[in-house]
Amino acid sequence: EHLAAELDRKPLDRHLLNRFVEETRGRGLVADLGCGPGHVARYLSDQGLDVVGVDLSPEMIRVAARRNPGIEFRVGDMNALAMPAGALAGAVAFYSIVHLDSAELAPILREVRRVVVPGGFVIVAFHVGDQVVHVDDLFGAKVSLDFHFHAPSQVIEALHDNHFSVTEHVEREPYDGAEHPSRRCYLLARSV
Repeated sequence: EHLAAELDRKPLDRHLLNRFVEETRGRGLVADLGCGPGHVARYLSDQGLDVVGVDLSPEMIRVAARRNPGIEFRVGDMNALAMPAGALAGAVAFYSIVHLDSAELAPILREVRRVVVPGGFVIVAFHVGDQVVHVDDLFGAKVSLDFHFHAPSQVIEALHDNHFSVTEHVEREPYDGAEHPSRRCYLLARSV
């Protein structure tokens, strides 16, 4: 419920997702990796993309499917996506790498590269920094989560090492009152 309308308060996120749409519309299936409750997948679908949402959490997939009828959602692990090589025209990873430390980026990006067609487009969004933020309460629910922040240079290196060419690099300050107060980075890349 908290995330369902968050893009309404994030104009740059919408702009960059629209940029992704421009690059992938009409080229085939795209994936929202780490889709959570499906709000980004819904936004992409509303813009005319054929999209599938993938998340490790069966409960998130249940919520996403209930909230977003007409969009396919699957339980899946970004380390081993149940898709053939070259199945996707593109992939979005909006804040899904926040659950990974830097050493885990290369295998994930290798798997993303496997499923994205050559010339496909990818957008990765994350918090900038080198800290790990632990939370015990999120949106009023008891949790035990670590959020890993990343240096853009490390993510860019991991993308390059896994055959992606970064075409655009955007950073922004947090939207006051709309999100965690941290700097954000968005990397748009093409598979080579």
